[in-house]
Amino acid sequence: MRGAMIAIGLILIVGGVAGFFGMIEYPHDKEVAKIGNISATVSQDKTVPQWAGGIAALVGLGLVAAGAMRKS
Repeated sequence: MRGAMIAIGLILIVGGVAGFFGMIEYPHDKEVAKIGNISATVSQDKTVPQWAGGIAALVGLGLVAAGAMRKS
């Protein structure tokens, strides 16, 4: 259990830091026009919000600290 907490914490820290600095993107499709059965969409790449990356990194730091203090 201790090792799993530390491993998950490290994954969250790495992902959170990447999200904080805008390195994680996801596609977002937006419908711009629709006439009858025909529609036009635009795909945009958006980045993960900076606050979400910061929260993930802090939660990961907490898990690593809790796992390090926990006795097996």
